[in-house]
Amino acid sequence: MAKEPSKQGNGHADGRAVTGSGGELHQRATDTVLTTNQGVPISDDQNSLKIGPRGPTLLEDFHFLEKLTHFDHERIPERIVHARGTAAHGSFAPYDIARTYSRAAFLQYPKVRTPVFVRFSTVAGGAGSIDLPRDVRGFATKFYTSEGVFDLVGNNIPVFFIQDALKFPDLIHAVKMEPDRGFPQAASAHDTFWDFVSLMPESMHMLMWAMSDRALPRSYRMMEGFGVNTYRVIDAHGTAHFVKWHWRPATGLASVLWDEACKINGADHDFHRRDLFTAISRGEYPEYELSIQAVPEAEADRLPFDILDATKLIPEELVPLVPIGKMVLDRWPDNFFAETEQVAFHPGHIVPGIEFSDDPLLQGRIFSYTDTQLKRLGGPNFHELEINRPKCPMHNFQRDGMARFAVDRGRVSYEPSSLDPAGRDAARETPTGFVTHPRVAAGDKVRQRSATFADHYSQARMFWRSMTPPEQRHIVAAFAFELSKVETLAVRTRMLGHLAIIERELHDRVATAMGMPGMAAFSIATTMPLSARLAAMERSMQRVRITAVWPSARMMRMAVSLKTWARLSGLMNPGKRAAISASSAAMAIASKASRDFSSLAVMV
Repeated sequence: MAKEPSKQGNGHADGRAVTGSGGELHQRATDTVLTTNQGVPISDDQNSLKIGPRGPTLLEDFHFLEKLTHFDHERIPERIVHARGTAAHGSFAPYDIARTYSRAAFLQYPKVRTPVFVRFSTVAGGAGSIDLPRDVRGFATKFYTSEGVFDLVGNNIPVFFIQDALKFPDLIHAVKMEPDRGFPQAASAHDTFWDFVSLMPESMHMLMWAMSDRALPRSYRMMEGFGVNTYRVIDAHGTAHFVKWHWRPATGLASVLWDEACKINGADHDFHRRDLFTAISRGEYPEYELSIQAVPEAEADRLPFDILDATKLIPEELVPLVPIGKMVLDRWPDNFFAETEQVAFHPGHIVPGIEFSDDPLLQGRIFSYTDTQLKRLGGPNFHELEINRPKCPMHNFQRDGMARFAVDRGRVSYEPSSLDPAGRDAARETPTGFVTHPRVAAGDKVRQRSATFADHYSQARMFWRSMTPPEQRHIVAAFAFELSKVETLAVRTRMLGHLAIIERELHDRVATAMGMPGMAAFSIATTMPLSARLAAMERSMQRVRITAVWPSARMMRMAVSLKTWARLSGLMNPGKRAAISASSAAMAIASKASRDFSSLAVMV
């Protein structure tokens, strides 16, 4: 649901701009109207149709289905995103603690190893592109469990650019090669990408990560992985927790510098692929520890941000990591095409004990991944390919279709039935099968962003302040390089405006490096003034008191915490750390932001 138009307009573009309750931008038509492929005018292209602002996405959303279906089918047979990939086989074994959170069979017994297949990838480039562009990396794991396939499909960065899956086609169209010229390949340093994200304030946190060293991993063996979206896990007693998934490499985290990446790309396009192949060939098997951040459902609303917002992470000091298992990759694929290229990951592949949340980005992924595989792999039988086939028994009455492998015998292809031959054990339901955890989903059918998604700058600021001086220099250099490639001055100045809101020092250093001091543009003010936004943050922060679900905090330097945030802001004396509250730390920083931008509304 959008608010009344802002009098400031929408910057360089023609038309009126309005902002929704989640702070998202809606550009209103003054001439050409956005429509579906059937000519139906579109009233909201920012939000999918949900039951209430924070509820599940509805299958009846014909605009969402048409937009995502068309996008899924735009490329054949190469993947539209994550086309450049490298993979390996391995196994996973849980720790004893894992069973206390989920009843999933593969998390019950430490002595039982579950086969896995992991695919690492870049996002923006094609299958023949370089291994070391500045880019997000995919980290997708297929668990072949005794109860079916579970796919944990994530990235090496814990947050994402967008909050609603309806915007994914726009994001990828913006970052891909510009359609009128066919370049740049595997690069975000061009006008269309920065034009898009400069109009999407929800992207600011992710941009900070993408401009950091995290976007230039030294090796897939030295790269973290994250599930990004929020899931639910259900234990044997029916108790539910919201969880975030984390992979941590045993070798530790490492990156290369931008200058090093440029030289490596010129000398070896296959740097990451060759590194993983060589390590496995030598018996230097990569290991990763799987951890979760678990929040009891009843306490999720007391977090200072919305746990369903994929542009936010959970600071590890609020909710510590709980290590629940270890994965070892010890075998290279026998055939690159048959395995690495034909593997089909899907966030909708879950097993008993693991369920979805109402994260609107995850809700859209559940639909989109299957639709993509239907086109890329030629039909509905991609699950029969050896790399995708479950390693447990599989029986159902799905029949025929393109590239069917199975030869189904008998006359019955439905259930219930009574015509089975005598003595034949036909497939039937079981009370021990997947049962969805009951929960309330009630509300109006709306296209509306939840107001709890509206803070787009706090965690971006936290990230910047958690960086060491050398890491901050790298971020400044990355922003300056990328934005200097942008030809459109209005896009540059709009991004400088965002950086000024994130942190004045960041803005000043980037603007100076670009030769553009004093040129930040603050356009399209939201109808929620900064004072109201800060008051909402204060109320939210005062509610924070998450019950610890693991006895000790495992702090990592790159992880952002509220205490780190306060310390880096000069707000906390070491001797008083235990006494200061998260809310006072956050509000002190918010007050500083208020002083720096007292004459401004919160702007995109």
